[in-house]
Amino acid sequence: MADAWLPGAGRLHTAHDGGSPKGGAPRAVWHTSENDPHQISARSVAQRLDHEGRSAHLVWNPCTGEIVQMVPATRAAKLLPGEVGREGRACFQIMVVGVSREPFTAGPLKGLERIVGWLDGWRVPRRWPAGEPLPRPEAYDAVRGRRPWARGGHYGASQVPGATSSDPGRIDIHKITGPEAPVGIPRPRIAPGEETGPVDPDDLLSRRPHALGRIEPPGPAHAPASSHS
Repeated sequence: MADAWLPGAGRLHTAHDGGSPKGGAPRAVWHTSENDPHQISARSVAQRLDHEGRSAHLVWNPCTGEIVQMVPATRAAKLLPGEVGREGRACFQIMVVGVSREPFTAGPLKGLERIVGWLDGWRVPRRWPAGEPLPRPEAYDAVRGRRPWARGGHYGASQVPGATSSDPGRIDIHKITGPEAPVGIPRPRIAPGEETGPVDPDDLLSRRPHALGRIEPPGPAHAPASSHS
């Protein structure tokens, strides 16, 4: 079983958690604190959230690589409105120290691999069902559909049903999770004995593209022969 606490991260234990998860597809939601990451630490942002009666699973400063965890993976955090933060076997709420008008993916991303690897361990699919988050101010009018939310994966806070925030801005989603697997690729073949339980097809398709094999474009040998009159 994956670790409830990200190994090596700092901790700020809080009484402000959102309760137990309700079940369903696992998700990760990316927020921004609207602070300059060169001026404020992840711990300072976590302390501010705690003082406000809110919490994130992780608070991350991408410029320094500092990560502070407030809530274990087995509990919900309190950045999202109502009960939406409890939806899913896990609904990770990640507060990035940064500003939405200057997407954090344009700068250093120290510590990102640790975070995404941990989310992989909780089987959060490496996909963005709602696509790339919109920039401000367009993000205030973003479609926050239930259908993409039900699939599970990664989302900007501006894409969550019932939320009203505009963060994290137009981040480069491929810098976070890598390229998505192409639609229509063959499902990976599982050797006998490799899987001991039911196989989740969406989980297989969400694995890193290199695990699915390289997709080669058709070469001349595969092109249809041209006809001559």
